[in-house]
Amino acid sequence: MTLPALEWIEPVAEEARERARAAADLPVVVVRVDQQRLYVWEHGRVTDIFDVSTAENGVGSEEGSLRTPPGLHRIAERFGEDAPKGTIFRARGDTGQTAEILTGPDERSARDNITSRILWLEGLEDGVNRGEGIDSLQRYIYIHGTDEEGRIGQPASHGCVRMRNDEVIELFPRLPVGTPVLILADIDFAYVPRPRD
Repeated sequence: MTLPALEWIEPVAEEARERARAAADLPVVVVRVDQQRLYVWEHGRVTDIFDVSTAENGVGSEEGSLRTPPGLHRIAERFGEDAPKGTIFRARGDTGQTAEILTGPDERSARDNITSRILWLEGLEDGVNRGEGIDSLQRYIYIHGTDEEGRIGQPASHGCVRMRNDEVIELFPRLPVGTPVLILADIDFAYVPRPRD
């Protein structure tokens, strides 16, 4: 994989950490919707880059829009630790069923299955992803595994951030509750760091 230029991420990740009031030892996750990539910023550098799928309907916070909400979030709850790869979750509960993982780009699951691990996101920006009718937590916006792995790398979800199962399993233990997650529609104009007081 050819790595994209990464000069942009340090000020973005550090600003996200500060705004989220997160401890310095926590990683920061940055999701770039324009690239369909998830970056992990730890110890002053990018440690991982994963291809993801955000919403097929684009970016937006409105309840019922099936869009991926922009802005600063934090991981509020985590589900699925030690669950077998491909475990299907309903309402964050382990169903005891295992999904068939579809790897073809045109293969579609009968349901929008949430598999392997769940990182439930809470919006931290009033009027953007927190509040009546736009609340990421109340919309059940997750980072999660999917059985439609063949669609990873293109917008395909119903609002969540989908990952390959092996990758979300790998990442899960490194992202505790409180980890900042910043979802950017476009780095050039969707995120402008706030001036410092």
